[in-house]
Amino acid sequence: MKDYQQAFNYRLLALTLCGIMVGGCAQESNDEPEQVKNHAQPMITERLAEQKSTSKGQQLGQSQRAVSDNQLSPQTAEIAAIPVNRAVKPYQYPSQAKLMQSAMAYAQVSADVNSAQVNQDKFATVVQNGNMVAAETPVSTFSIDVDTGSYSTTRRLINQGQLPAKNSVRVEELINYFSYDYPAPSDVDVPFNVTTELAPSPYNQDTQLLRIGIKGFDIAKDQLGASNLVLLLDVSGSMSSNDKLPLLKQALLMLSQQLSAQDKVSIVVYAGASGLVLDGVAGNDFAAISHALEQLNAQGGTNGSQGIQLAYQIAQKHFIEHGINRVILATDGDFNLGMTDHQQLVDYVATHSQKGIGLSTLGFGLGNYNDHLLEQLSNKANGQYAYIDTLNEARKVLVDQLSATLLTIAHDVKVQIEFNPAVVSEYRLIGYENRMLNRSDFNNDAVDAGEIGAGHNVTALYELRYNDSQNKLIEPLRYRASTTQHDDKARSISDEVAFLKLRYKAIGGQASQLLTYPITKQQQLSHLHQASDDFRFAAAVAGFGQLLNHNHYVHDTDYAKLITLAESAMGQDRFGYRHEFVQLLKTAKVLSMQPIQARPSSQIAQQVNPH
Repeated sequence: MKDYQQAFNYRLLALTLCGIMVGGCAQESNDEPEQVKNHAQPMITERLAEQKSTSKGQQLGQSQRAVSDNQLSPQTAEIAAIPVNRAVKPYQYPSQAKLMQSAMAYAQVSADVNSAQVNQDKFATVVQNGNMVAAETPVSTFSIDVDTGSYSTTRRLINQGQLPAKNSVRVEELINYFSYDYPAPSDVDVPFNVTTELAPSPYNQDTQLLRIGIKGFDIAKDQLGASNLVLLLDVSGSMSSNDKLPLLKQALLMLSQQLSAQDKVSIVVYAGASGLVLDGVAGNDFAAISHALEQLNAQGGTNGSQGIQLAYQIAQKHFIEHGINRVILATDGDFNLGMTDHQQLVDYVATHSQKGIGLSTLGFGLGNYNDHLLEQLSNKANGQYAYIDTLNEARKVLVDQLSATLLTIAHDVKVQIEFNPAVVSEYRLIGYENRMLNRSDFNNDAVDAGEIGAGHNVTALYELRYNDSQNKLIEPLRYRASTTQHDDKARSISDEVAFLKLRYKAIGGQASQLLTYPITKQQQLSHLHQASDDFRFAAAVAGFGQLLNHNHYVHDTDYAKLITLAESAMGQDRFGYRHEFVQLLKTAKVLSMQPIQARPSSQIAQQVNPH
């Protein structure tokens, strides 16, 4: 309501000034009530038009949704129904009292309209990973994640003057939004390379930060091979604003310019019903693709499930053996018709991913946005989830990172790390809350996990406390179990901090392959400033996500420290994303210092972390 109150204040001030300026020549008359109506009507009409139009975009994170007249109170509905009569007698202006009355009527209209609006955004909240005792639970297992949607939705909210809700930020997606200079694999038989780095943590005194970096091998766009792409587009009425369907069209035009004659492109749309707009044209037929996109208009409801079913039918029809077969879903929100059960949708796309057809999701706009569903759909369908809030983000995802977006180079990538209790007292995984796996899942090839695309970076961070730390959070057990055999083994490998294991399935393979990497104390750096730029920058990004989530385990950091840390680790920053992040940090710092305001009533899907 803050922005509407400001708008009202500005209008009231302008009206009052007008009254003062013309007060000398204004004459009260019996026609004054009608003049007041004439004066208030344009404001009321304009206000209702703003609310009914879906093309006004977002104002400070508040979604603009159509509101009919019968949603207003009887008093304001009566005011809104006053006919417009623009014939005002010369030199007969309403008095300041009447100006105030009409302005207050306008304010009541605004209040009724706003109270009828509900923000329907859905962001899942997770239970943050806690501090684990290495002597009791030495093993940590999780699935990798290459999604980036949480970063760009966070960026948009902050740029609109609103911090995201507590525990709604997926910290790993903030970290993995950025590229890091990890060495590429040298062995063509292994799809990715793994590096580790260990330095003091910026979050707490007397703690260490372990970074695990994974780099997939890259493939040039012209070597991707044939692609069968089905663009599944939401053209429901809520997609009409400029940051939705118009931006989507521009984004897909960028994508189509990267394709060749060997590729096939289909377009399926859905609103109240679904339909086939383009059926398997050549990827280089830019004129056909462009014309099809230009004809799209936003109208109707959102029968997304029916669209998904048709999209998979078309993908199967044009299936390319040993090629890239992928449905790309672009939408601004939830499905409100058809197969609305989310688990049913997730199971549906997961079944088709096993047939070789992946699903990637692209989100647009806010107001009726289901971040939780889009992330889950891509997770279960061997795909990637990204949120497109600007044309620059569209270029990043669909042009600069096209190979990673389309081509998967390794399936079901799992990470398991065993900490040495002789060295490590406590540890905490930062992020990946909804990617946690049971210890037994690591060796179970039937358990689904994340995928790595060509050229993808994946980063995971653990905060550690060594046994000689003076700031342990958990006291050791009085009656902890201990065996001579275990202690002897611990002493024999006392140089190791942890033992890292990764499992993955090669493309077309059913059995996973194992990679192992010991992490030794020789890697330990004495000071944070000795760490690489990538290490320090990733630490700053992870710290940012933890502050946004109100994490209880960061005691020795704040926005000012993170800004200094990020500014010291800019590196080459070819595309300027790191500089943009610093500006985002500075804006978040200012917002965090403001009094807590009532936030939109976003729907939060509870995601419980069983670990």
